[in-house]
Amino acid sequence: ARVKEDLQTFARLTTGKTVILGSNTLATFPGGKVLKDRQNIVLNPDVNYAPEGAVVVHSLDELFAKLDEMKKEGLLDEDIFVIGGASVYRQLLPFCNKAYITKFAESFEKDVYFPNLDEMDEWKITDTSEEITAIGRNGSGEKFDISFSFVEYTKA
Repeated sequence: ARVKEDLQTFARLTTGKTVILGSNTLATFPGGKVLKDRQNIVLNPDVNYAPEGAVVVHSLDELFAKLDEMKKEGLLDEDIFVIGGASVYRQLLPFCNKAYITKFAESFEKDVYFPNLDEMDEWKITDTSEEITAIGRNGSGEKFDISFSFVEYTKA
């Protein structure tokens, strides 16, 4: 489902920042193009994979080396966002100290899921918005009402 308010919050949080994502997530973006006004780092093991406008790394070691290099060059903001997909989340969640989650009031059948931070003792809710009801659109573009809240977690 796509929800305008969720996309706007994502844009507000990540614009001007570095985002780390996998190639499957990149493929879901309009035209398969990187997000504008952000430094896009794509984690993909294929050495021949080279999407326009992205820095590509092929392992976590290479990712961390690249982040260190960018930091030394003054090209890295303090906030780095991991934006998916499931494999990238699983690999990098242990290195994260904050998570911005949109919690929907109802479940949707999906083939991948973000880990449930409520089941992990080291993650604590530090902020929750009021519940919001908005118009969502499914993959066919059909509209429907949807309720959700924005929840911020911090790693203890």
